[in-house]
Amino acid sequence: MRGVVLAVVLLGLVVFSVLLAKVTLTPSPASEDLVTSNLRPGRSLRQYAEDYTFLAACKQAGGNLLLGVPFGLLLPFFVPRRLRMIRTTLLTAVAMAVVELIQGALVQGRAFDIDDVILNTAGALLGYFVLGRRISHRYYTYTDAPASSGQRDEPEPTPKPKRTPTKAAAKTGTGTKAANKKAGAKKATGTKTAAKKTTASKAPRPLLDRLRRR
Repeated sequence: MRGVVLAVVLLGLVVFSVLLAKVTLTPSPASEDLVTSNLRPGRSLRQYAEDYTFLAACKQAGGNLLLGVPFGLLLPFFVPRRLRMIRTTLLTAVAMAVVELIQGALVQGRAFDIDDVILNTAGALLGYFVLGRRISHRYYTYTDAPASSGQRDEPEPTPKPKRTPTKAAAKTGTGTKAANKKAGAKKATGTKTAAKKTTASKAPRPLLDRLRRR
């Protein structure tokens, strides 16, 4: 499912790139003497407000805004989740700046305008906040759910039961201790008896035996 969604989004990005190239890189010989490069932010916007009619100004500014909206809808699917909004904004600004540079250098009747880059980037942010953030969040939530559920389904290792001494083992240990005590008592008694015999053998013979020898 994830591969299908990415394929659809990639196809949409390709179609949008073709339309973008057709709209922005088509020569306009009739306006060659009218357009000039603009490197000062806000200059063209001020010109729209002062020299253009309301409908013409809305068409010019609104067209640049709408041109950036697909970036905010499609790029979040390919951008890492961390700092997604900032990365989407930077990618849109870089892409549209490249387009404007190509316009000013290679396309007849078109010029580089920094206000167009600003409007395109604002359109990308608008598309991201209105719809792109929600769609990409649901997509990542749906794709991450099977992996997390698979990890939860893994059986946890069961701890081994502790062995408790049985009554027979306890009785055996008690009998062994009693036997050891009895053996120790017998040894102590035998040692005392041997000591008494040795003392008796070492005692002096009676005086009568000595007189008989004499």
